Amino acid sequence: MSKDIRIRKGLDLKLKGEAGHKLVTAPRSSVYAVKPPDFHAVVPKLILKEGAAVKAGEIIFYSKYDEAVKFAAPVSGTISEIVRGAKRRVMEVRIQADASDTFYEHGSMDPLQADPTAVRTRLLESGCWPFIIQRPYDIVAGPEDTPKAIFISAYTSAPLAGDVDFILKDRKEAFQAGVNALSRLTEGKVHLCIGKKSNLSDIKNVEVHKVKGPHPAGNVGVQIHKLDPINFGEKVWAVGAEDVATIGNLFLTGKFDAVRTVALAGTEVAEEKRHYYTTKIGAKVSDLVGEVNTQETRIISGDVLTGDQINNDQYLNYYHNTVTLIPEGNEYAFLGWLPFTRNDVPSISGTSLSWLTGGKSKVNTNLNGEERALVVTGEMEEVMPMNIYPMQLIKACMAGDIESMENLGIYEVAPEDFALIDYVNTSKIEAQEIIRLGLDLMITEVG
Repeated sequence: MSKDIRIRKGLDLKLKGEAGHKLVTAPRSSVYAVKPPDFHAVVPKLILKEGAAVKAGEIIFYSKYDEAVKFAAPVSGTISEIVRGAKRRVMEVRIQADASDTFYEHGSMDPLQADPTAVRTRLLESGCWPFIIQRPYDIVAGPEDTPKAIFISAYTSAPLAGDVDFILKDRKEAFQAGVNALSRLTEGKVHLCIGKKSNLSDIKNVEVHKVKGPHPAGNVGVQIHKLDPINFGEKVWAVGAEDVATIGNLFLTGKFDAVRTVALAGTEVAEEKRHYYTTKIGAKVSDLVGEVNTQETRIISGDVLTGDQINNDQYLNYYHNTVTLIPEGNEYAFLGWLPFTRNDVPSISGTSLSWLTGGKSKVNTNLNGEERALVVTGEMEEVMPMNIYPMQLIKACMAGDIESMENLGIYEVAPEDFALIDYVNTSKIEAQEIIRLGLDLMITEVG
């Protein structure tokens, strides 16, 4: 019998601008980009140079510290530019796309009949391995490791995030094949967490769990904490739901087809354009949203709590299924620091009457205050459903106290688990950034 998850602590931000359930094929971008900074702690070593022809699914770079971890081109074309940043760090590998894709052929394989080593090798050689994320540390999984469990979250609770059931409604066969492949990588269980009315409840070779509750119930870290907590020395892997379908398509067809279904959401998107768009990983954002005045509008690759700010000439994050447009916080409410002066803002404290009206809100990027002293208010604990002390863990990360970080649960968390704390805490600290720096310190000192 499956073990269902019910979350009581948290906060659902009911925002205007949700994407409608209509699937549209996005225009093909002339240029796509794979961005090494999307893969935390990976230092890329380039295989191909500018001007080289490349097929979709062909390897373009690998990890300096683990040559088995390889990264593939999402489309076929010509490598037009290697964009470098400070100290010649590779920031983007841009590909001038062909009119249609020519795929690098890997050959089909039935993962249930294949040797587990062959399944692992196929994922590594195809460039699909970076879809597998390791907990602790929230980094690309090590190919030599064997996790105690694998988690797939098909339940979205983040504000305006893409609906996984809609994204996968025509890709169920590929999703099942991906699950079959992942089941060969662990001696433990593959856990699939879904919503109450999900159409994925009959997927085989997984343990299905129904999730109910406010955000962050959809975060895979919360689900791991409730079902199979991570102890020192243990590793758990997590894979995004659409990424599982991409892995499955690899085994069914022998091709790495980097399809990405993106929900275009937010109040600054015209209502007739708030849909789901089929594109490829690394597409140029302007081909989805058009030309946007970024002085007035914030373009976010991802959801409003955890996404990355991008501009018209930049590219989608490798892992994101959502692009959100909200107003920049260029206008300030008169006497906005007084309670009850703004009744359209989601509030955990009740100082806004949004909890009473029950309607959806239009938010902007205003912090509504500046960074202040970190004081005990109990706000953080109200939105943290894990059995940890968030304020104490943040302080331990700020102090670089490794022993305290271990004792307070650093191995179980990722930055996204602290996104609501960023939103609700009156200190205005960047909790996600602090946790990321703490995790990086653990990687360096503990490994």
